[in-house]
Amino acid sequence: MTTAVYFHPVCQLHEMGGHHPESPARMRTMLKAFRDSGLDRVLQYRLSPEATEQDIRRVHTQDMINKAKNNIPPLGDYYPLDETPLNHYSWKAALRTTGAAVAATDAVLAGEISNAFCIQRPIGHHSTIGEAMGFCVFNSLAVAAMRAVKVHKLNRVAIVDIDVHHGNGTEDVFAYEPDVMMVSYYQQYLYPFCGNEKERAHMVNVPVPPGTGGDVIRQVVTEKWLPALHRHKPEMIFISSGFDAHRDDKLGDMNLVEDDYAWITRQVMAIADEYAQGRIVSLSEGGYNLDALAGSVVAHVKALAKVE
Repeated sequence: MTTAVYFHPVCQLHEMGGHHPESPARMRTMLKAFRDSGLDRVLQYRLSPEATEQDIRRVHTQDMINKAKNNIPPLGDYYPLDETPLNHYSWKAALRTTGAAVAATDAVLAGEISNAFCIQRPIGHHSTIGEAMGFCVFNSLAVAAMRAVKVHKLNRVAIVDIDVHHGNGTEDVFAYEPDVMMVSYYQQYLYPFCGNEKERAHMVNVPVPPGTGGDVIRQVVTEKWLPALHRHKPEMIFISSGFDAHRDDKLGDMNLVEDDYAWITRQVMAIADEYAQGRIVSLSEGGYNLDALAGSVVAHVKALAKVE
């Protein structure tokens, strides 16, 4: 079992202001957590290549791509891309983080690795077809999933979103793509203040009230997600791995702990083993309490790598 971790140092240079919660410290925290836990001895580290604009255009408009590419501020300044501030390194970081998702997809489908975890900065699941939202630039997971369908010709793909915030951008991209199923939970009445307004058979997005803990989420997974995933029989699974539903993360108000993330990961892996030859690509999303992020990402990646 080979689990690869994709990252690139330029992604640590992307920032949106000195006190912004989506800070470079998050990437350093994840890499340090792998070292401190001993996971680095079993993981295969790969540097992220740059994504091509052709890959990004399968999801995003050329106008949105151009705004990101042509909006590079001088060192020390920030320019807005819709809701997301960009600094001097953001364009290169966005290419690398999207390139990680694409490269991981290709490597998993080629049988080079069993699964992969991509450290994203900037993150992606809020970005819609034409708008950057919620700390995000390009929706890297959507770009990778679209490549799996359009280039690799997979017939059925699934996306699992475990972030505390609804992955509105991912839903926007795949709302009319029934070959791609999305399952998620999210805290209702929280940013982006939307989710699942139109019921669709391939969109199983479950709002939960503030304060929801792991017992309820395990019930959601068991009763809502798993039956839908079994019906869909995905040939590959992508995970938006946000860890901000942790009880110590104050950007949300949910009460998950590390064991919940490990349990969810194992349930998704069982589906992947049954229908998708174990093929999973996971991408980091939210998670802003650094201690909670460290513990949660280790629990998730240990499960992916089948390390006790």
